[in-house]
Amino acid sequence: MLKVCVNTLSSDQKTKLGISLWPVWEKEISCFDYEYEEEEQCYFLEGRVEIRSSNQTIELGPNDFATFPKGLKCTWNIKEAVRKHYFFPES
Repeated sequence: MLKVCVNTLSSDQKTKLGISLWPVWEKEISCFDYEYEEEEQCYFLEGRVEIRSSNQTIELGPNDFATFPKGLKCTWNIKEAVRKHYFFPES
C-alpha cells in the first residue's frame, strides 16, 4: 500500500539534506492526476494542496516535507498556488 509520508524537519535536517539547493517547482491553482515514476522528496515553501490516492487523502502546506513513493497514483488539488523544492533521490 503506497502512501505519502509527511514530516516536519528541523533547520539542521534541512541544511543536512541541502534543501535550499534543490530546484523549485511552482504551479497555479489547478487539479490534475499524477503517477510517480520514481520516489520524490519535496519541501513546501508556499501554497496549499490536497493529495488524494486510493487509500489516503492529505493536505500539505508551508514547511511540510513529503516523500512520494515510486508508483503512487494520485490527484493533486492545488487550492493555493504552490512553490516547493523537489529532489529525486534515485537520480
